[in-house]
Amino acid sequence: MMKKVDSFVRLDILEEHKRSTMSILSDWEIKHLVEKENMIEPFVAKEVKEVNGKKTLSYGLSSYGYDIRLSEEKCSLFGGTQTGMCDPKDFDFEILKSTTLNEDERGKYFLLPPFGYCLCRAEEKIKLPKDITVVAVGKSSYARSGILCNITPAESGWEGYLTLQITNCTSLFNRIYANEGITQLQFYRGNPCDIDYPQRKSSKKIKKEIAKV
Repeated sequence: MMKKVDSFVRLDILEEHKRSTMSILSDWEIKHLVEKENMIEPFVAKEVKEVNGKKTLSYGLSSYGYDIRLSEEKCSLFGGTQTGMCDPKDFDFEILKSTTLNEDERGKYFLLPPFGYCLCRAEEKIKLPKDITVVAVGKSSYARSGILCNITPAESGWEGYLTLQITNCTSLFNRIYANEGITQLQFYRGNPCDIDYPQRKSSKKIKKEIAKV
């Protein structure tokens, strides 16, 4: 005869499970961390789809994430040279060249050439608590146009403006709009790590200084 198993989960077991797993933050949790830790600056507590009566690519707080905007300050286009080799261990920044910020009745934008990519900056500054890490996912509006936005994960304790790598995957010229939504950040909470990003970065700096002695 099978032993009967209770259909409920003990609260202490549930709490332990919550502490030992990583979970995505909801809108109210993100808002709470902004108020408590200043995690996103500037922060918009709702989804914005229209500005001054004009359609905009959405940005701001969503159900389980935050859509950040593309800054108009800088956009470096890959293509300063058409020959040679690109080495991730010894990246030559001469490969990148500044591109022009254009503007018309639809807004301010950078123009990406066919199959081209650029490095840009996010409008918002991010300041992550020690138990929070961030990944980015694409926006449907840009996905339909063949635009791919990529960032490396922002790890616990990281602070600054995210560098965005934006690729035009099509054979057409493609617009990316400044001051409008470019990608969605999803925030995950896990157990506090032993060594966060600032500590690891500081450790590397100390090792370099010792090596010079």
